Amino acid sequence: MNTTHALPAGAAGPAIDTVPIRRVLISVFDKTGLERLAPVLQAAGVRVVSTGGTSVALQSRGVTVEDVAKVTGFPEILDGRVKTLHPNIFAGILARSDRPDDSDLLTAHGIERFDAVIVNLYPFESVAANPDCLPEQAIELIDIGGPSLVRAAAKNHAFTAVVTDPTQYTDFIAAIQRGGTSLAERTLFAAQAFERTARYDAAIARWMSRHVGSVATGVLSAQGNRGTPDNGTAVAGQSPLPMRLTLECEQRLTLRYGENPHQLAAIFAPVGTHLGLAGLKQICGKELSYNNLLDLDAATRLAGLIEEPTAVVVKHTNPCGATSAPTIAEALATAMAADPASAFGSIVAVNRLFDRTCAEKLLEPGLFVEVIAAPAFEKEAVALLTTRPTWKASVRLVEVPAGDPWAATDGMELRSIAGAILAQCPDDRPDDPAAWKVVTRLAVPECIAPALRFAFTVVRRLTSNAIAVCHNSSLIGAGIGQTSRVDAVRIALEKAGSRARGAVLASDAFFPFPDSIELIARAGIAAIVQPGGSKRDAEVIAAADAAGIPMVFTSRRHFRH
Repeated sequence: MNTTHALPAGAAGPAIDTVPIRRVLISVFDKTGLERLAPVLQAAGVRVVSTGGTSVALQSRGVTVEDVAKVTGFPEILDGRVKTLHPNIFAGILARSDRPDDSDLLTAHGIERFDAVIVNLYPFESVAANPDCLPEQAIELIDIGGPSLVRAAAKNHAFTAVVTDPTQYTDFIAAIQRGGTSLAERTLFAAQAFERTARYDAAIARWMSRHVGSVATGVLSAQGNRGTPDNGTAVAGQSPLPMRLTLECEQRLTLRYGENPHQLAAIFAPVGTHLGLAGLKQICGKELSYNNLLDLDAATRLAGLIEEPTAVVVKHTNPCGATSAPTIAEALATAMAADPASAFGSIVAVNRLFDRTCAEKLLEPGLFVEVIAAPAFEKEAVALLTTRPTWKASVRLVEVPAGDPWAATDGMELRSIAGAILAQCPDDRPDDPAAWKVVTRLAVPECIAPALRFAFTVVRRLTSNAIAVCHNSSLIGAGIGQTSRVDAVRIALEKAGSRARGAVLASDAFFPFPDSIELIARAGIAAIVQPGGSKRDAEVIAAADAAGIPMVFTSRRHFRH
């Protein structure tokens, strides 16, 4: 049996393709582009309804404007907090042109349609991002009417166009001049409008999370720190983690593939974030790969931990060379020589200007690097690296801007696991050697104290279980990613070879048994630095005393998985 299904009473029919622009509502904080829009509106005889400063700006450009208060029959109140929130406005935006009942309702109440809404929002994101912004200032920039107008027009895009950014004026002007907006244009504008309000709400949600955290911290402090937030993450000097994280990320770069050629991959970054690797600028060379970026992250984050001029050489996310020296060129030469086999095809990062002298160091025979990262490059260095070496077409030179890359994620480092995201405060705070404690009978000679500090900084960026052997301010052997700490010690000492004699050794976590100390003593290590905290600390300390090796406990672990 054949059946037909009639539309329910009052249901909308097919959307209209071309909608002439006869009446528009304009309320914009950003007045950019009005000088282009105004004469087109006036020439086309478009009736304009507007508010406050926008009305003044349009009238100064020759546009006849009807005030919103005349449409609503009600003045702006509460210092402008309420002006467009009225049925005479929203019914004119939301009415469906193909619904007779909608048209009858408008006629009955004397309401006119709007064919387009042009609205951009208060600059909440930019103002709230200022560290000096007070809560009351941020709250006043939470736009209420603007997003409501935008969402209403976007919902009714079958009949109403919505323009949310001055960059869209060119297309909107072209539509006016040819007789109206097409359904395809209105649909695109609507999608962009919802993206804009989503981004805006996400920024407010992130700010509110921080604001709630600061208020909660203040309340706890005022109450004598009674209890902690439900998530149990209150740590001295840190705000509690938010209970909800709202992020909007945009694709910055499509990568050739992921870790392996059969995996699709891209870089996504929080909208508006241009610090750290989210803001990298590639000067030259082949496109960056997924693995390049992981290595760049490891290299730049270690280089950024050290104040002195430093060069870091990374292979498979682990440093195989790291040196601080009076100049970047000296640091680079020593870091590359620490483990030449691993350094071939590596990623290099420095924490100062990469100059001509640095480039000349890498031009020596037998060297090849995939990527060089620096805050900035000297023109002469770029010219040398991109013209003289045999690998000139391969090397990528990348500038990485300074600044806090975690600001857009509420100060949290995010890492994906299957079906979820792990969040933590990044391990980027410097250690305080003044709080370290010598636990052996033998004190640390003053001449090797700087080497201990350097070694314990480097070991933070090695994969656990991790051991770093350093001579002065240079990494000479690393044991990384081992399931047994004694194996990590053995590998680090083998890498260091004879250079281990007189060097220092750092461990990212405690030694669970004294067997590691026995290996360390045979290699001739001059001092040990480790967090401590094992049940067998006493046995480990006794082994160090027996070997005549001074040992320092930092009481701070630096696992990196």
